[in-house]
Amino acid sequence: MGILDTLFGRTKPVQPKLDDLFALPGAAIQLQAATGFTPTGSGSVCFRAVEGKTFSDIQKDVRELLDMDTGKPGEAGLPVEVTKDDYGYTWLVSNHMSDEMDGLVTDLHAVNSALVDNGFGPQLLCTLVAFRDEAHRPFALVYLYKRGTFYPFAPVPGRQDRRDNALELQVKGILENELKIEPDLARWFPVWGAPGL
Repeated sequence: MGILDTLFGRTKPVQPKLDDLFALPGAAIQLQAATGFTPTGSGSVCFRAVEGKTFSDIQKDVRELLDMDTGKPGEAGLPVEVTKDDYGYTWLVSNHMSDEMDGLVTDLHAVNSALVDNGFGPQLLCTLVAFRDEAHRPFALVYLYKRGTFYPFAPVPGRQDRRDNALELQVKGILENELKIEPDLARWFPVWGAPGL
């Protein structure tokens, strides 16, 4: 950072560390022990798609990679879904068995890495891993790509656009030693209707 940046109050953006995603399996164990929320096996990467053959080819390659079989004879992998939300963002959803958190995180890391390695890092918005408790309440841990931090998102079932803020703050306290939690609560953006959640 230069002197002019300091004088004008500009800061360098935090460089994301995609390897931080590999802390999610340990955080999931901690979360389950403290709150009863268990992984659903679903996770997604949200990005703004751009026009062009290069981007389409990367998206196709990633889908083919994640759609490949599990490596076990006679057992196919779960299909990858691609959807668009109302804001124009594309969501690539990877599904695994609920006890395959390591495999899910590896898939999500591969998607993020493929986009970054090909120069499309600025199009990445977030990565989301879904959880549920015994009452089937939805919950997500969200990784903000541009901030390199995680935050909890707990929508209230049956109440459109309502969040369980107490649960989110509880999870923040539980996981702050496991994950780099976003300190600015104003950046805990709601991801209403996120695919996979």
